Amino acid sequence: MNLRVIKKDIDFFVSEFIDDCTLCMALNDECDEAKINEIIDEAVDLYNDLKYKVNHPAEGQSKKAYYDAVIKEMFEKLDELCEKLSGAISKK
Repeated sequence: MNLRVIKKDIDFFVSEFIDDCTLCMALNDECDEAKINEIIDEAVDLYNDLKYKVNHPAEGQSKKAYYDAVIKEMFEKLDELCEKLSGAISKK
C-alpha cells in the first residue's frame, strides 16, 4: 500500500463517518444533536491527527510498520466513535 492510498483511505473513512453523523441528525428527530456535534468534532480532530502523522513519519522506525500502525489507529478510533454515535442515538 502506498502513501497516496493511505491518504485516500483516511479521507474516505473519516468523511463517511461524518456523513453518517449528519445523516443521523437529519433523519432522527430524537437524537442528541449536541452530543453528535461533539462526536463530529472528535472525528475532525482524528482526521487532522492522522493526516499529520502520515505527512510526518517517525524517525527510526520502518515505514511499513509505522503506516500500518497509523491505519490500525484509524480503524480503532473510528470504532470508538461509532460506539459513541450509537450511544448518542439510543439514549434519547
